[in-house]
Amino acid sequence: MKPLSSNDIRSSFIDFFKDKGHTFAASSPVVPLDDPTLLFANAGMNQFKDVFLGTGSRSYNRAVNSQKCIRAGGKHNDLEDVGNDTYHHTFFEMLGNWSLGDYFKEDAIGWAWQLITEVWGIDKSKLYATVFEGDKNDGLEPDSEATELWKKVTDIAHDHIMAFDKKDNFWEMGETGPCGPCSEIHIDLGDEHCDMKHIDGHKCAVNAGCARFIELWNLVFIQYNRTADGSVVKLPAQHIDTGMGLERVAAVLQNKASNYDTDLFAPIMAAIEKLSGLKYTSILTDKKDVAFRVISDHLRALSFAIADGGTPSNEGRGYVLRRILRRACRFGRVLNLHEPFMFKLVDTVVKNMAHAFPELKQRQELIETVIEAEEKSFGRTLDRGLQIFETAAAKAQKSDNKTISGDDAFALYDTFGFPVDLTALIAKEQGLAIDQKEFENLMQQQRDRARAAKKANAIALVTDVELPTTLDHFKYSDDVIEASVIGWITTDGYITEGKLDSSAEQVGLILDKTCFYGESGGQTGDAGTINSDSGTFKVETTEKLADCIIHKGIVTDGQISPSQAVTATVEKSRLASKKNHTATHLLQWALQKVLGETVAQQGSLVNPHYLRFDFTYPKAMTAGQIKEAEKLIAKKIADALEITTKDMPIEQAKKLGATALFNEKYGDTVRVVAIGSDNGDITPAFSKEFCGGTHCKNTAEIAGFKIIKEESVSAGIRRITALTGSALFDYLSERSDTVEKLISLLKTPAEQINERVEKLVKDNKQLAKELKIRPKAGSVDPLAKARELLANADKSGDSSIIIGSLPDTSIDDARQAIDMLKKKASSAAIVLGIPEQDKVMLLVGVTDDLVKKGIKAGDIIKQIAPIVGGGGGGRPQLAQAGGKNPEKLDQCLAKAKELITSLLLS
Repeated sequence: MKPLSSNDIRSSFIDFFKDKGHTFAASSPVVPLDDPTLLFANAGMNQFKDVFLGTGSRSYNRAVNSQKCIRAGGKHNDLEDVGNDTYHHTFFEMLGNWSLGDYFKEDAIGWAWQLITEVWGIDKSKLYATVFEGDKNDGLEPDSEATELWKKVTDIAHDHIMAFDKKDNFWEMGETGPCGPCSEIHIDLGDEHCDMKHIDGHKCAVNAGCARFIELWNLVFIQYNRTADGSVVKLPAQHIDTGMGLERVAAVLQNKASNYDTDLFAPIMAAIEKLSGLKYTSILTDKKDVAFRVISDHLRALSFAIADGGTPSNEGRGYVLRRILRRACRFGRVLNLHEPFMFKLVDTVVKNMAHAFPELKQRQELIETVIEAEEKSFGRTLDRGLQIFETAAAKAQKSDNKTISGDDAFALYDTFGFPVDLTALIAKEQGLAIDQKEFENLMQQQRDRARAAKKANAIALVTDVELPTTLDHFKYSDDVIEASVIGWITTDGYITEGKLDSSAEQVGLILDKTCFYGESGGQTGDAGTINSDSGTFKVETTEKLADCIIHKGIVTDGQISPSQAVTATVEKSRLASKKNHTATHLLQWALQKVLGETVAQQGSLVNPHYLRFDFTYPKAMTAGQIKEAEKLIAKKIADALEITTKDMPIEQAKKLGATALFNEKYGDTVRVVAIGSDNGDITPAFSKEFCGGTHCKNTAEIAGFKIIKEESVSAGIRRITALTGSALFDYLSERSDTVEKLISLLKTPAEQINERVEKLVKDNKQLAKELKIRPKAGSVDPLAKARELLANADKSGDSSIIIGSLPDTSIDDARQAIDMLKKKASSAAIVLGIPEQDKVMLLVGVTDDLVKKGIKAGDIIKQIAPIVGGGGGGRPQLAQAGGKNPEKLDQCLAKAKELITSLLLS
């Protein structure tokens, strides 16, 4: 039978279960922006978690898909294993089928066996099934039901049904929540696949740890719930959750010894071969081949993560992505790839995978831009970091425990951006370990310092009591309402009795209902006042915690008591926030029109003063693009378009084309803001977004829009800051005043200001250039002085030792002098000092023939620069340093002459 391609395997899996009544559920993003408990989607069940928890439902009860997964952080972390074996990956596709309270073990087992043996034709004699052996501590009996079903609905050899403990055959979502026994299908690939033959006493077997027996498919039977006290109770509904790695099954069905030999990786391997000029030989222990596997795997993980909204950064999932990229860059050095190269391979991933995941093609330019920028950034520090590492490693080699100190590992992390696992990897290659405990202590100290630096008067977030629900729908319609005080939150906790007066520091006042907007969705919280008969509370900002609205502020007069009637009044500045929020919706629409539909929001800030909008785009917008976006928005404002808000089921909203905002989680019912509706009908609206913020009723209320800044936030992420309404009027008024001052100062009409300023700038540049090249009175031509130094230079064999001072010389002229001396001397070591009034510069140049002999400019300057109170570095051929003690230049040059003479003689 002709081996199936990975595309055939994926589609045949999905089609098989669709024929069994399953609905295809497209993969959720690998970056789960709406689930803060997950760094990345790490299993197919993630998008169905709410169903298993009983907090959500679907319109279907059977599902099938291929889920994009990353396991490189948190509970599931395969990062360290990648490259060292044939089957671990940071990114992989999880083929899965689900029963959401419908069929159970019999169908799950029977269909799995049918697909693997009948549709795909895998040899039954090589397959093994594992079942749960029970656990006395949890009071769980052996899963004899699954054992008997394997015998009943399949023709698997009975001695190939094996029982294992909770570690291998009991699945749990987390510390609490849905869980249940599982039944795994393993395959015997043959003795030649064992990678543990070198270990004494090893015996190949299912779950014995070698690559001969590998797990193909895990069938999870969700039938219990782990409660907070650790006990296990039966669920009212039973579910099926299965997962099978596409990469592993592709290796089996394509008769490959390694996942990396399948058609999922072969094109990437070929592209790496072309870039490096080296051949991938699929040898497990070959350092070169390990590098091929790491780079190809990490490239896929980065491409999918960035396409789904992830970006490398210094915290959270962003830091994991940065670790992955830097680990791949480091392995690039093994293949002699010293310049940025990963971004050049993205096109291969796109061509190989975009038919199944079109988002890769849509965001290819963004992916390439982000990766290239990160590579360049790390490349600038990698060489210097490796030098520091070598110093730390040399110190560790002399120690009794061959361990790099946690202090050195932390310095590499904190100063040079070396993830600790990268330091550990390089250390391991040299037979060293790192002091992980000391490193973690230093990391914790840094976290504690950061935490202590946060606002001192922050109100404690109460987590041990249930806060009341605040009715807050009035925020959409009212600026003033009557309410009642329930209590307040202080650093001591949640208080519902006593009195609150001006002696208290900032607290969080809680009312039964409010018209204040609690900060969320990028919109800042409202400010205002809450008045009672006995006192006034000034609200500085408003926050939302679960369903409770917290008014943060202080009592400015009198006192406030629980159960007291109050009047809540929002500041008029809320109208400005409305204008800015509606303008962000117009801005997103305009950017997609001007820059393309792949533009995606990455965050926003809306307050009364301005709006800020972050979005994906690989390069700076041109002045023309900015003007075009402004014109589109101005037209919509001038058209005075109706804005309608409607609450509706989320599925209905999606069918109408409404889009979700970045990093927001939505329930079954959503609020849709539609711009350009028709008498309340949102169908014709050109902008429809899920949004819980406050908005204008008509675009005319925005009263103008102007982009005042467009800048980079990080690689591939741009930021626009813009103004509307009165803030825009004030901005334009200030600009008008500036123009009037220029008219008066330059004695030039307004229409000629640009031309006049351009001429002044041009004239200034010309004068600066003339001053730079004009020699100082009494100064000596630096090239003439350099030729004089060459004529009087000492010799060591065929090499010249050129040492001297070039006063009143620019650094550029000194560099030219070194270039001239290298050419004229052919073989030389050159040290030039450039003294000034309160500082001194040093330049060291070495010709290539001496560099090959081990004489390097950077090494020389490190030894002589401290004499003048400075430091520096550079390339082997040219190095530069600065110092603050010019009076010691003669001593420094004498030391340089002595050092170079010694190096040449040795």
